[in-house]
Amino acid sequence: MKKIELLALVDDDDTFVFITKKIIEKTNHVKEIKVFHNGLEAITYLKENLNADYKLPEVIFLDLSMPIMDGWQFLDEFTTLETHKTSKIIIYICSSSISPHDIMKAKKMSAVSDFIIKPVTKDKFTEIILAL
Repeated sequence: MKKIELLALVDDDDTFVFITKKIIEKTNHVKEIKVFHNGLEAITYLKENLNADYKLPEVIFLDLSMPIMDGWQFLDEFTTLETHKTSKIIIYICSSSISPHDIMKAKKMSAVSDFIIKPVTKDKFTEIILAL
């Protein structure tokens, strides 16, 4: 089974981050998890590491509602970075939003692989890994 070298959690909810990290760690499919508390932290990290493939996450779990830079703003910035390196990054929106507008908007974005309504279960995470 595939092992992800680096996964990024972009979410300001400490409880969600703690629980999700524990779930991911229990699957034993991820070597390292990086946490960013808003989109600006994450986009800054990506920009600083575009020339270091091993520092780029393979998968990003992105919340929509965050301070400083929300998930939509992150995605707008991310699409301006698009290179062959960033096109390999798989982004899943993980949100508590059940708004049909948010879900449709996310599904129309080529950078987004799927919209997952929180919480992320161990079974859902395993399903995501198996699909990679």
